[in-house]
Amino acid sequence: MTTPPGEGRGRSDRVYAPDFLTELFRNPLDPGYADAAARRRERQAPPAGWRHWSARSVSLVLAVLLGFLFAVAYRQTLEAEPGRSQARSGLVAQIKQRESETDGLSERADQLRAEVARQRAAALGGSEAARLRTLEAGTGLGRVRGDGVVVRLADAPQNPDAVTGADVGPSRVIYSDLQGVANDLWAAGAEAISINGQRLTATSTIRSAGQAILVDFRPVTGPYEVSAIGPGSMRDRYEDSRSALTMRKVAEDTGLSFAVREAEDLTLPAAPEPRLRYAEPPASASPSPSGADRSASSQPSGSRTSPSPSGGGR
Repeated sequence: MTTPPGEGRGRSDRVYAPDFLTELFRNPLDPGYADAAARRRERQAPPAGWRHWSARSVSLVLAVLLGFLFAVAYRQTLEAEPGRSQARSGLVAQIKQRESETDGLSERADQLRAEVARQRAAALGGSEAARLRTLEAGTGLGRVRGDGVVVRLADAPQNPDAVTGADVGPSRVIYSDLQGVANDLWAAGAEAISINGQRLTATSTIRSAGQAILVDFRPVTGPYEVSAIGPGSMRDRYEDSRSALTMRKVAEDTGLSFAVREAEDLTLPAAPEPRLRYAEPPASASPSPSGADRSASSQPSGSRTSPSPSGGGR
């Protein structure tokens, strides 16, 4: 069956145009607006070569500026280094000089103290001098010798091998450790105690100032040796004390060093003589005005107030 020529040609040349509403929703913007925006961008944008050159220029300027700042900082650091080294060496020299002066003054004080003791013993009788020496030994103002116990404490190494990582306490000796050891030695029967050569008395203090430990406001450094003179049973009694058990546990966990040993013929130095303070009566009150005198005299004697600045009477 053949197809008429006119009918086949009409089917192949037919064109289907989109609906108006479909085209409106698909391209809502008129093509003229898009062309105008593109032409505007082309006019305002600089050439591609200029943009590339501007970015390179800014990067180069920033690199030069940073290099200049680093060079200035390095030069200032080098120039200030000799001054810092000189200042540090000067401070170290001053510290050593002050330490030597302090040692010399301490030796001179010990010599004067011994001379005073000799003069006093010569002035007093035999029994009075012996009684005075006994009192000085008991109060810490006299040098004593005898057998006793030495408790040694030292900080743990700087890089301990931490296996468990448990935080059971500091790995360095703190002031409360020395306080506990000294108190338990007194309780164990000690008659005289010193910490690194610093004699303890009834008014002694063991404190901390930052990382330093102060005994009677004098710094002591590790290893710390607490020496005590007392009876032969003092070591056994101290081994059962709370501080000994605690320090052994801390030493096992942190690596801190703790040891107790008996010592023969210990010599503990005398403590510095304390500064005596005397009570003084309060200053007399200034005379009050006559009106105040009349008002005070008009009161009964039992209710009269004291004109003392302290405001309190007997």
